[in-house]
Amino acid sequence: MPLLVMKFGGTSVADLDRIANAAGKVAREVERGYDVIVIVSAMAGKTNELVRWVESTSPFFDAREYDAVVASGENVTAGLMALRLQELGVPARSWQGWQVPILTTSAHSAARFVDIPRDNIDAKFAEGMRVAVVAGFQGLSPENRITTLGRGGSDTTAVAFAAAFGAERCDIYTDVDGIYTTDPRITSKARKLTRISFEEMLELASLGAKVLQTRSVELAMRYKVRLRVLSSFDDTDETSGTLVCDEEEIMESKVVSGVAHSRDEAKITLFTIEDRPGIAASIFGALAEAGVNVDMIVQNISEKDYDDEHPGAVTDMTFSCPVDQVPRARKALEAALERNLIKYDELIIDTEVAKVSIVGIGMRSQAGVAARMFEALAAEGINIKVIATSEIKISVMIDRKYMELAVQTLHDAFELEKAG
Repeated sequence: MPLLVMKFGGTSVADLDRIANAAGKVAREVERGYDVIVIVSAMAGKTNELVRWVESTSPFFDAREYDAVVASGENVTAGLMALRLQELGVPARSWQGWQVPILTTSAHSAARFVDIPRDNIDAKFAEGMRVAVVAGFQGLSPENRITTLGRGGSDTTAVAFAAAFGAERCDIYTDVDGIYTTDPRITSKARKLTRISFEEMLELASLGAKVLQTRSVELAMRYKVRLRVLSSFDDTDETSGTLVCDEEEIMESKVVSGVAHSRDEAKITLFTIEDRPGIAASIFGALAEAGVNVDMIVQNISEKDYDDEHPGAVTDMTFSCPVDQVPRARKALEAALERNLIKYDELIIDTEVAKVSIVGIGMRSQAGVAARMFEALAAEGINIKVIATSEIKISVMIDRKYMELAVQTLHDAFELEKAG
């Protein structure tokens, strides 16, 4: 029989009524002739509660035991979902990660997939099982210990199963009814997209759109897994939600498909550093060792000599990072200065900035997109501090107080209310 993967997030299985609602959606797909693999998250709030229990019990916890505790939330949901499906007359059973087995690396709390052997689940399908309810977010290390996959682990689990089992599609059920041109909370003109390419979705996810996790989209793009994002709380059919698919499945691409934003950004500038080979490696190597996620980078050149002993050009280096990583970045740069790995006159940190981006595969063949974006922002008196581009993305850093205005302005400038 054809196979579907259906994933239900924490809000979709937050209580017994919502589990029953989700089970009804699964049962309808079985009635349509599908075998189904269901991936479930823990009930909303349960994972955070389990994490608090671990931290309260052992501040310097063993990561292996942390995973054993935190993974239990998905096990509860999987069992309850299987029971509910059985009550509906659907042959179903639950699977924990080790029973599949979902084979992962040994990096506890941040494990990555190694393999998902099909034999055990395929054997049960052959015996008449119609639904395999699999606990998401977890796997089994080479040492036979439970692992967890980090943030977005259940989304990634769903895509990995769809790839491993050759599913017709992977449906991600959540509390929104699809992918929008921008955050509807910022502008009422935001419109739901019918389709969006993997590349566009990956950019939007990495730039702050929180509907899908970046890792899951990366995996879907790699294995050409068609994703559909839709609401758990609406009546749905095969045309519901937004399909994330290969660019070839999209008949006509708009120049810009969406506007993304990230509020919690910081801008860090190092003034008057030597402009010599290896200086960037020294700066960003120190930041990488400290676990700082650097995004936008700008370097300016000056002809001024560094000092009498070091004649030659100097440069200023500006980069962005998440605002909660600023203390880590400051400490890493000051330590590099003390060890004479780098020299700089001044370190300036601005924590009142935001990033706004436009994304669209149509940019590849359309000239003047950047000019149109910058002119629209200028017309509203919004100053651009940093610019970064890729083939299908333009990002700007601006004062945070103008973020919502910038999103609304760009949404209007590119007429995204006409999206469909």
